[in-house]
Amino acid sequence: PTEFEMRQRNAKFQKDARAGKNPTHPSRQEKLAKRSPVGLWALGLIVFVVVGGVLFELVRVIFL
Repeated sequence: PTEFEMRQRNAKFQKDARAGKNPTHPSRQEKLAKRSPVGLWALGLIVFVVVGGVLFELVRVIFL
């Protein structure tokens, strides 16, 4: 791109940024708002307990 095109793109970006459109990097608050309240290890533990309990019950019903 030529220097003129780059200046046009920069001016458009600056205008959009001032208008509050499409920030390039989300803020810290936005990142924290998107995070799950349950950690990944806790979620894995919950799934392990639930799935393990279901499998254990199926084995108990079928073989005993």
